[in-house]
Amino acid sequence: MTKKICILGLGYIGLPMAAVLARHDLQIIGVDINADAVQTINQGRIHIYEPGLEEAVREAVTSGRLTAHEKPQGGKVFLVWVPSPFPVGPSLPQAGFDHVLAAARSIAPLVKAGDVIILESTSPVGTTEKVAEILQEAGADTASLHLAYCPERVLPGRILEELTGNNRIVGGLTAAAAKAAADFYRIFVTGEVVETDARTAEMCKLAENSFRDVNIAYANELSMVCDRLGIDAWKLIALANKHPRVNILQPGPGVGGHCIAVDPWFIVASAPDLSPLIRTGREVNNHKAHWVVEKILARMKALAGTLGRPPRLACLGLAFKPDIDDLRESPALEIARELVARGHEVMAVEPNIASHPDFRLVSVEEALAAADLHIILVKHRQFADVAVKDRLRHAEAMDFCGLFASW
Repeated sequence: MTKKICILGLGYIGLPMAAVLARHDLQIIGVDINADAVQTINQGRIHIYEPGLEEAVREAVTSGRLTAHEKPQGGKVFLVWVPSPFPVGPSLPQAGFDHVLAAARSIAPLVKAGDVIILESTSPVGTTEKVAEILQEAGADTASLHLAYCPERVLPGRILEELTGNNRIVGGLTAAAAKAAADFYRIFVTGEVVETDARTAEMCKLAENSFRDVNIAYANELSMVCDRLGIDAWKLIALANKHPRVNILQPGPGVGGHCIAVDPWFIVASAPDLSPLIRTGREVNNHKAHWVVEKILARMKALAGTLGRPPRLACLGLAFKPDIDDLRESPALEIARELVARGHEVMAVEPNIASHPDFRLVSVEEALAAADLHIILVKHRQFADVAVKDRLRHAEAMDFCGLFASW
């Protein structure tokens, strides 16, 4: 009998996971509150962009192994992949559990003895225990269930490949739960599957992304110092990295995405007096986008004096990283919006989306023909094209992502 898997959340990870699991003779019940997304998926199409995903979803739907629904149905394994809102304001942010807890309540009447419930949503330490409490309050016999946490570690643009190839850390509320969840991942994961406790697994995800955030912050801070001192930051980093034990990352306009830009705050919120380095790294990366805006405004002011009019501005890239359509927490998007808020008209070049409510999207060719100043914020492959890059080199341009770096 084919095992039924219920996936709650068909977004950037949930839908690729559904497509991957459908290839392993599993019956996938995909659930999402977005009715349009559900309808799109059931037609064998996708509502997000990821290389290879549309073909995989079409195959899964056509075979009958994947169906999408607005409400959950029973299964042997429940995978929770819903957003974990984390408002970031002037005061220390507090973690939001609402979507995760709502998902737990929705499956409470469906779970039965021996079922495996796995939370993959990025969450603060203790979330899996909270899910168990919610299930118990709703009448579920949690003693007979296997509850676990398994953080995803995928790179947008390579999600289908990395869902199966990357190592997995599986933390259970009990040793039996960890084993049951790990056995499920071993069905399709070719990487190592390591069993631990739920709190360690939750912290592992936060620690990994905080490590990356702090290291990026060093590169971003270094780039601002280099700018003040008249040094090419990319050249400096390339030279410093020739040291056998130095590996400085590349600077950019900030840090985006729903993981690295968010996860460090969960650690800071849990122990604010013990995490000044993690908090400072997050603040440095947030500040970098504001620094970029001020640099752009200064260049525009100088250019206006030469042109005798306000310069026409084009922002190249809105996504949070190259060659994807994901705009979540994107510093490039924040920069473009801030420029509009300061009273400037912005032509936006984002080849991975069809439209945006805040901007007039243009092609890179249109931007090259019409703009007086080109702000390069994301190193999309379309901008790295030899002919396009050569034209940008000879235009008035500001490179904040290392497109022109030759070292």
